[in-house]
Amino acid sequence: MQKDLWMKNWPAGMPRTVSFKRGEIPLFEYLRADAREHPDKAAILYYGRTVTYRELDESSDRVAHALAGMGIRKGDRVALFLENCPQYVIAHYGIQKAGAVVVPCSPMFKEWELEHELADSGAEILICLDHLYPVAEAVRGRTNVRKVVVTSFRDYLPPQPSLPLHPSMEGDKKTFAGTVDWLRLLADHEARAPMVEIDLKEDLALLQYTAGTTGLPKGAMLTHYNALFKTAAGGQIVDLILDGNLRALTVMPIFHIAGMLAGVNLPVYVGGTAVMLSRFTVESFVKAVDLYKCNVAYVAVPMAVAVLQYPELSRYDLSSLSAFPYTLSTSFGIALTDEISEAWKKVAGSALAETSYGLTETHTADTIKLPGAPARSVGVPTFETELKIVDFETGTRETAPGEPGEIVVRGPGLFKGYWNHPEATAAVLRDGWLHTGDAGMIDENGWFYFLERVKDMLKCSGYSVFPAEVEEFLRKHPAVQNAAVIGIPDPVRGESVKAYIVLKPEVRSKATPEEIIEWSRQKMAAYKYPRVVEFVDELPVSGVGKVLKRVLREKSASK
Repeated sequence: MQKDLWMKNWPAGMPRTVSFKRGEIPLFEYLRADAREHPDKAAILYYGRTVTYRELDESSDRVAHALAGMGIRKGDRVALFLENCPQYVIAHYGIQKAGAVVVPCSPMFKEWELEHELADSGAEILICLDHLYPVAEAVRGRTNVRKVVVTSFRDYLPPQPSLPLHPSMEGDKKTFAGTVDWLRLLADHEARAPMVEIDLKEDLALLQYTAGTTGLPKGAMLTHYNALFKTAAGGQIVDLILDGNLRALTVMPIFHIAGMLAGVNLPVYVGGTAVMLSRFTVESFVKAVDLYKCNVAYVAVPMAVAVLQYPELSRYDLSSLSAFPYTLSTSFGIALTDEISEAWKKVAGSALAETSYGLTETHTADTIKLPGAPARSVGVPTFETELKIVDFETGTRETAPGEPGEIVVRGPGLFKGYWNHPEATAAVLRDGWLHTGDAGMIDENGWFYFLERVKDMLKCSGYSVFPAEVEEFLRKHPAVQNAAVIGIPDPVRGESVKAYIVLKPEVRSKATPEEIIEWSRQKMAAYKYPRVVEFVDELPVSGVGKVLKRVLREKSASK
């Protein structure tokens, strides 16, 4: 059995169970305990602005109080349309203190994408950044959103930032009629959250949208216990190595489940500090590590490559990252290689390594990186979690070492299912196992590897792109009869979207690929719109009418 193989890598004396640092209580109670024990400690460092644990706790209490006053009750959904900023963390915990459910929305969304998640979730309150408000305003009337709270980077940026700002963060604060100002909301409400009883294993903490296995994004229902367990599993390792002295560079998007676990949950669980960047730039990254002596970083591989290529890199000291055995990474866009890993080790003192394997449906981090694991390996199953590779045909037979198969997972992180999609839930949850639709393998030494997405989901600039979503929107173009989307290699983005399009007969002589690309660029998130469009007379289909993406990939690769 595969378990016999990988268990040989589990350190002797290290338990296979999670020990909860403060007991089995919601993560917002960990925040309250942090505020009592070290109120003046920095919870967040944001371009020179310090948010202490006292402020984080009290501000999130004020948000909870305000939400209750707006009629939000246990189980209601509140959406966040924010980039990385202190307001996100404050709102995240404030929503959960009110007993409500956090619905994170990508700040890169265009109107139709935001509308889908707001309408599907039934969110009643939206908290967004001022420069994103025009998108929210355009769709608000077609959703259940009753109130919009607007904030700005300027609400927390100091007059003289300690780190370079991304150009998108410049500019004055904007206000809008018919909205609630964030700072006014905090000032008008006492730090008095409503008393809400939380059932850890039943009550939802998070509705995190994902493609699941097919179709439009679906809300993965994650409980307070899902979040607590996966955070505790990571915290157990962090505390063992850093003894509560975590200084995490938070640069990955925290609306995404992996960035959230690393940048919102873990620092609070261990009582550490998140050094937060709203946007990645090489200069802000290296200055933040040097200035604040960050000892943990989680990055996308393209970020690390950009740092390694920075001409001024020798001026900065990244050696504080050597306090942790690895600099954690995910191969979004560019695959991690031994060469990149070793080059990183020369400048940071710790090798760059794949952090773990995980999914939204499991609150991510299903594996743990242990000493001795190859850089490209995702390690072995984390505490109390089972993972195995099964054959593609039956979905039950464990594969031999080196033989690819489908990754299946079960454990305490497993979600309750997809919001309002019982059929999709039943399709992936079978006999207590989540069938991920991802390909992986275990090697002869007991290390697991993620190989590729079996499903058609693409990774463009580190972001998930769901072909069905792009195809559905392309069909709204007046000239498009049908469309099929695949990924093509891109030296910068890792993958780009290519669309094969069948035109309506009456416009075949008029439409151009360039016009459709420009139309898409104006309608879709930047990472999502097709960079290449090719017109075809028909799409290849199987006997049951399913588009054969394999044929399209072969067609594209042959050119």
